[in-house]
Parts: sequence; structure tokens; C-alpha cells
Amino acid sequence: MNYNQILKKGENFLKRNKIQNPCLDVELILSKVVKRKREEIILNINNKLKNEEIFRFNYYLSRRCQKEPMAYIIGYKHFWKYKFLTNKYVLIPRPDTELIVEESLKHLPIYKSKKILDVGTGSACIVISLIKERPKCKATAIDISLKALNVAKNNAKLHQLENKIKFINIDIDKYKSNNYDLIISNPPYINNVELNRLDDDVKFHEPKLALSGGSNGFRELIKIIIKSRKLLKINGKLILEIGHKQKKQCLKILNENKFFVNKISKDLSGKDRCIVSTKIR
Repeated sequence: MNYNQILKKGENFLKRNKIQNPCLDVELILSKVVKRKREEIILNINNKLKNEEIFRFNYYLSRRCQKEPMAYIIGYKHFWKYKFLTNKYVLIPRPDTELIVEESLKHLPIYKSKKILDVGTGSACIVISLIKERPKCKATAIDISLKALNVAKNNAKLHQLENKIKFINIDIDKYKSNNYDLIISNPPYINNVELNRLDDDVKFHEPKLALSGGSNGFRELIKIIIKSRKLLKINGKLILEIGHKQKKQCLKILNENKFFVNKISKDLSGKDRCIVSTKIR
């Protein structure tokens, strides 16, 4: 069987199983199996596959048919300008979350050393993207999942930032170190009802620990806001990703905890997604 034949077979199989983007998915799977870029595959479309490669292709194809996200099957996802390793222990980086990077960079001067804390770092895609753009800064990244932290450490190593980011397996509640210039977080903020309505790709494969914000979606957001008041310097920034229906309640919690809200950024769908706030006293 050659590249062309297996791509057609795979695409038809995914279509029958109602998988979106079947053409792209099979190309990515074949690219992983034969260790070639998609462009090379198209240029060598009549190349023959070994039996072992056909077996591996079918194995990954069956995983995709179970609605497993492509980022887990191929083992990486692009975020901001960079490539990040992913597996089932971390949330898949999403374009909307790049808002945190975009807004954070506005408050991190290029030639100054600032102290950053990333709460619930997951794959560490946010904090690594920031340090790549602002190499004079130093960061600490915390997560309650040790398995997620292992992915984060591997990503720091991949980007040669092991010495610039300190990783700690701890909950924000128990974290004591303070005097940060910037705290960033994409916390779990989906409530229990919405959790059950998520697409199968997310609901059955991405870590619930990184998705579930409890019965009302605010369990982790409240903890982070309250704790950030103790951990930030005066005039330090807290930049959070939120659910698109959580703006009003988040503004209330921030105001109660002596934060001034600078800006609310909208995501690619025009929904409220990122809050930039300042500790005022």
C-alpha cells in the first residue's frame, strides 16, 4: 500500500465515523508514522509503506475514531509561535488562551527583569511563550498535577528554559512565596452542567482536573483572586482567562479583593475571555 492509497482509505474511514477534518487528520497521522512533513508526503505520494507503518497508522486511526484529540495522538500542539508537547494529562493549548500572552507582554518591558507566577501551568505553554518573548524575566509555574508538571518540564527542556522557570507541585492555597510582578492563570472554570455538554473530544479525553471549576465554575477563580492579593506586589498585574458568562461575577470578586480592572479582552468569537487587573493596595 502506498501513501495515496492509505490516505484515501483513512479519510473514508474517518468520514464514516463522522470525524471532522478527516483529510487533515489522516495526513497528520501518516506524517507521524513515516516521520516526514505533510509537504514531503504529498510530493512522494506513491511511496510504499512497510507493514509495521500500516499497523501503526491503523492504530492511530482507531484512536481518532474514539474521538481522541489529534494533539494527543500526534503528541504536540502549536501555541503562540511555538510547538508544545501534549498528552492526556494536560489541557490542549487553545488559540483563545493566547490572549493571556498578548496582554501579559504589554506589561512586561523587554529590557526589565520581572517576576512571574503561572497558576495551574499544565503544559506550561503560556509561561514558556512569555519567557521566550521576555528572556530577562524569571518565572515560577505551579500545578496540583504531578503528571502535568512532568509535561511542563519537558516543554521547558524542549525550549531550553529549564533554568528560567521553577516548577512546583502545589495548590495555590498552600503557596507562600510572594512579591510577584505578574500572576497569570488559565484556571478550570467550566461548571458541572456545561462540563456534560462539552464535545466528546474534550469531555472524554481532556483532564477534568483542568476543566472543572465546580458546581458554579468559580471554585478555582475565587481561590486564585484571593490568594493573588497576598502574592502580588502593589500595582502588580493579575491576568486571568474566564468563561464567557463569568465577567460580571469576576468583576465583583476582583473589586471586593482590592483589584482595579484594566481591561476585558474578547476571544476570536467575540466573547469575554481575558481579564487584566491591578492590585491597588
